[in-house]
Amino acid sequence: MTDLTKLVKSIQNIMRGDAGVNGDAQRIEQTGWLLFLKVYDSCEETWELNEDNYTSIIPEKLRWRIWAHDNQDGKSLTGDELLEFVNNELFPGLRNIEITSETPVKKSIVRDVFQDNNQYMKNGVLLRQLVNEIDYQARQL
Repeated sequence: MTDLTKLVKSIQNIMRGDAGVNGDAQRIEQTGWLLFLKVYDSCEETWELNEDNYTSIIPEKLRWRIWAHDNQDGKSLTGDELLEFVNNELFPGLRNIEITSETPVKKSIVRDVFQDNNQYMKNGVLLRQLVNEIDYQARQL
């Protein structure tokens, strides 16, 4: 079994325990936006190294490395706090990023991705487990 297959199976199993996720379509959508943010954050790390004066279109508090990465210090968002953040700050914040005609596609795509995506999970502890699994496994790939 490939590492990617293991990742998909692992995150599917986590989501199966959540009352808000019903079926594969919702699991795919949930997985999609989480993976997008993780991959985009990795891309931004490269852009920050290679481009003079690169600035993220994502507000600092909404960047994966700030809210999602668990430093194992007991300060990471989880439970109801994580759900409230994702539902009331992350999604609205990313859906409302200001885009102009000069905004590069590599930045405007963030808002486009979140215009039609939804966050289905109802259990913030399971959401934390899902985020941790994606964060950890993506670093291993």
